[in-house]
Amino acid sequence: MNPEQPSSPLPQPSAEYFSWDYRLQLIGLGFAFYAAVFLLSHLLSVALSHTYNSLLAKEKVFWNLAATRAVFGIQSAVAGLRALTEDSVLTRDRVRGQEDWSWFNVLTATGFFVFENVALHASNVVFRSFDLPLATHHFFALSGYAGAVVWDSLGHFLPMVTLLLEMSTPFTCISWMLLKAGWARTLFWRANQWVMIHMFHCRMVLTYYMWWVSFGHWGELSTHMALPLRLLFFSGLALLTLIINPIWTHKKTMQLLNPVDWNFGNKPAPTNGATQGQSEVIKPHAS
Repeated sequence: MNPEQPSSPLPQPSAEYFSWDYRLQLIGLGFAFYAAVFLLSHLLSVALSHTYNSLLAKEKVFWNLAATRAVFGIQSAVAGLRALTEDSVLTRDRVRGQEDWSWFNVLTATGFFVFENVALHASNVVFRSFDLPLATHHFFALSGYAGAVVWDSLGHFLPMVTLLLEMSTPFTCISWMLLKAGWARTLFWRANQWVMIHMFHCRMVLTYYMWWVSFGHWGELSTHMALPLRLLFFSGLALLTLIINPIWTHKKTMQLLNPVDWNFGNKPAPTNGATQGQSEVIKPHAS
């Protein structure tokens, strides 16, 4: 059931969010912040982690990207939960509602996705590899949020709920790092894996909810959402609903039963105390 529209005009975001200079500054801030998280992860891991120092170069990049994505996942989960639970302009007008905080998250998320694409393609060049599914995922993410910046009359309810799909990333980060450290047989790793699998099931439910909201506001979306952005959004949502979420949920469930690093050649998880020797012989999977 759609919420009733208020009789008075909805509050509008601050005018500065419609200045391209200010938008580019926040996109740059998002890029710089997550690049700094990536670098900080590297520096701390070199200083503190024996496991990290034993990894191959490509695995080190993946380690730092996992940590960076985990931080973005926390930001995204907060923004998405706020959109779902708070009585705000976004919930009162799910097609055109915008607020200052939602603009901040759209712009910094765009900066993060710029960083992700730069990191992915630079890694592909350096390591002479190419991961088509991951590249497709990053393309839709960056294009979708860049589109929300360009076609700025679109409301931010659906973009904020989309960010909530990142709720699983902190747990995937913990899972992979502990697996590489030889902790995959511990109770803590299994508990984290259970929570992560639950988050992936929540992701699937969330995509169904996004379809329900979209169909409930189809006429308004057709009027106020530009055709290129509609094509991007619904193509990406269909891929998530039908392919990406089911595959990832299945893989994570199988990983609970048989701990392997399927990002790098499906090698068995090292046992605690043998991490260095195992990590040094792992061959990265060539996509």
